[in-house]
Amino acid sequence: MKSLLFSLLFIAVSPIIYAQNNFSGKVTNAETGEPVFSANVYFPELSNGAMTDLDGNFTVENIPNGKFKIIVSSVGFGTYSNELDFPETSTLSITLEKSAIEMEEVIVSTPFHQLQSENVMRVERENVAELNRKGAVTLSDGITQIAGVESLTTGVGIGKPVIRGLSSNRVLVYTQGVRLENQQYGDEHGLGISSKGIESVEIIKGPASLLYGSDAIGGVLYLNPERYAAANKTNAEADVNYFSNTQGYQGSVMAKTSGEKLKFLARGSYAAHSDYETGDGERVTNTRFNETDFKAGIGYQDAKFKTDLRYNFNKSNIGIPEEIGVQSTDKDPLLPYQEIDNHILSLENKLYFSNSSLDFKVGYQYNNRKEFEEHHHEGEHEEENAEEEHLEENEGTDHPALEMHLETLNYNLKYNLPRTGRFETILGVQGMHQTNTNYGEEILIPDATTTDFGFFATTHVHFDRWDFQGGLRFDTRSIDSKAVEAHEEEHIGDEHEGEEHEEEHDHDHETGEIAAINNSYKSINGALGAKYNVTENLSARLNLATGFRAPNLSELTSNGSHHGTNRYEVGDQNLENEQNFQVDLSLEWRNKHFEAFVNGFHNSISDYIYLQPTGELIDDNPVFEYTQNNAELYGGEVGVHIHPHPLDWLHLESSFETVTGKRRNGEYLPLIPANSLTNTLRLEFDNPEDKIYSKYSFLRLKNVFNQNNVDAFETRTGGYGLLGAGFGGQFAINSSEMRIGISANNILNKDYISHLSRLKPDGISNIGRNISVSVRWLL
Repeated sequence: MKSLLFSLLFIAVSPIIYAQNNFSGKVTNAETGEPVFSANVYFPELSNGAMTDLDGNFTVENIPNGKFKIIVSSVGFGTYSNELDFPETSTLSITLEKSAIEMEEVIVSTPFHQLQSENVMRVERENVAELNRKGAVTLSDGITQIAGVESLTTGVGIGKPVIRGLSSNRVLVYTQGVRLENQQYGDEHGLGISSKGIESVEIIKGPASLLYGSDAIGGVLYLNPERYAAANKTNAEADVNYFSNTQGYQGSVMAKTSGEKLKFLARGSYAAHSDYETGDGERVTNTRFNETDFKAGIGYQDAKFKTDLRYNFNKSNIGIPEEIGVQSTDKDPLLPYQEIDNHILSLENKLYFSNSSLDFKVGYQYNNRKEFEEHHHEGEHEEENAEEEHLEENEGTDHPALEMHLETLNYNLKYNLPRTGRFETILGVQGMHQTNTNYGEEILIPDATTTDFGFFATTHVHFDRWDFQGGLRFDTRSIDSKAVEAHEEEHIGDEHEGEEHEEEHDHDHETGEIAAINNSYKSINGALGAKYNVTENLSARLNLATGFRAPNLSELTSNGSHHGTNRYEVGDQNLENEQNFQVDLSLEWRNKHFEAFVNGFHNSISDYIYLQPTGELIDDNPVFEYTQNNAELYGGEVGVHIHPHPLDWLHLESSFETVTGKRRNGEYLPLIPANSLTNTLRLEFDNPEDKIYSKYSFLRLKNVFNQNNVDAFETRTGGYGLLGAGFGGQFAINSSEMRIGISANNILNKDYISHLSRLKPDGISNIGRNISVSVRWLL
């Protein structure tokens, strides 16, 4: 692998003369014949494109020989898609049809880079800017606006994506084209990615092991980084956000510039939030957090070669809430809290041949997770003075109780074979080498090494009304860990109480022992999908797919108190792979002024891994053991978007989502989101001649229904309704542009508890009314 990487880097810095093509044309309005300004002309397979000028003209340089798909999109128009052959094509006149439905974008998370309307698999895609202008505090909060996606939260600062009832290690997160690894098994471990510098998110719902291997059994959250500036352009941006509920703020500055071949961008961001306030007016102590983020990229592209080097540093300090106590608007976390440093370095290289290409990505990540806790000494130390206690607490902030270093190297090599008739085929190899090392006093999971390797093949076949896609994949994973010796249990209280405690739990004087493991897992998975255009407006998709997930280190080796979740966890080294099979059916109707979709799924999971309480107590924490049982999840989403003619400024949107999860014994699975219905009224006015243009406003009501289908160790959750609204617009200042937006969530200050809140067992409510103000200045 190293020799291949060095070869690609050598090519990147070696000046070689290639045959290249220039492509130019004009984009006009099909109804009026007028030029379309600022239309995006893009070749997704080449990651190359241009914007039209005031006369609708464009020029794209450095196009190699071969057949490539072109995508032309502009707000208010239907997206144009075609395949062009170079060097036969040099100029083209393109007309765009007016459309009320939002323009389509290229889906990057699936292998053949198609528009959603052309994709065999339905993938949800949203621009992060659109999510943020609706008042999202974090990226995890923003993705909950997508049907079928929720977030498992611990306050505002910690959120994990939930796709159709599955989360944690069952949902794979990709950023900068590589898989994100940051100890995501932990319930109180957040996403760890700033929304600043992320252009869009794509959601694959259901097993995606064919493309991504283990841990994509429930779906994929794919984060697309912001693009470089257009050729020979320089752009800069500064934006500020304020959030009333947490008295929080977020600021970001960005600069990017591109020449004919060389590109560069950099962005720095900082955010800080106080404890959030519930609808009852109480602040939830230690839900405060702050985040520093830096992103940079260097790219180079000519007719035969493209390289993109990206770096992201994210530092987060996040409080771990335990109760409602001191009421404060301070922004520095109290004990206990997490301090997380995350470095992501990725390199993507593409080589273009005649009608084929080679794509190689390699990523390195370094995740340093520290958890700081108060040191309590009782008994003989009970009468120490306040000054000594203060020194002891400060000592806790200097020496983390838990410190884990996770280093991950992953690679992805794909070869796009020359097209044969109607067939497009990709062969790929993926792998990962990961080490976990402990440095703190507490050990949740042992020092270990994880190695993945997989190879796959996938093919797409296109006919006039039918599209088929399928493939097979083989994966293997090995996990080797070191043994952890037992330690003596410290009991609190008098000798008699200690004797009673010993009689009740005859094994609890020797805890924390973890045996070494040397486990290996293998799996073969496949997927088959079909898309049929029933009519010009109606399309149907059917996808069948299998997926797998190897048990993680926590599930295999845990044997200790996990203070972040207030429980004592016991793993099982004999756990088997989770293996699933999902059937997904989708119907979609689209025309210029109306869109509707229906998605249904059934997901069967063999050997589903979950925590089961034993009824015992160790360290005053309830004991939970990892075990397995077969399970199934089923449900779907229904949505409609109406844009009535001639009221081009009016949008009516509605979506309903439902999921049910059960074990085969009939018991319900825990942490399954409640059914919900979201209705949105949007008004959009886009007249370039107005002083304030691209004006918008919206009113949204989300109704969450009762969740009565709960696990035996959960309690039901009552339903609630949340009202939100917002408005904004943009205006020109000389040669720059200013965008302003104001939004409010939970306007009625409803006091409620989400079923997916980890603070629910303590009766702690979610966030109350929050008004956000955003200002963006684009140069």
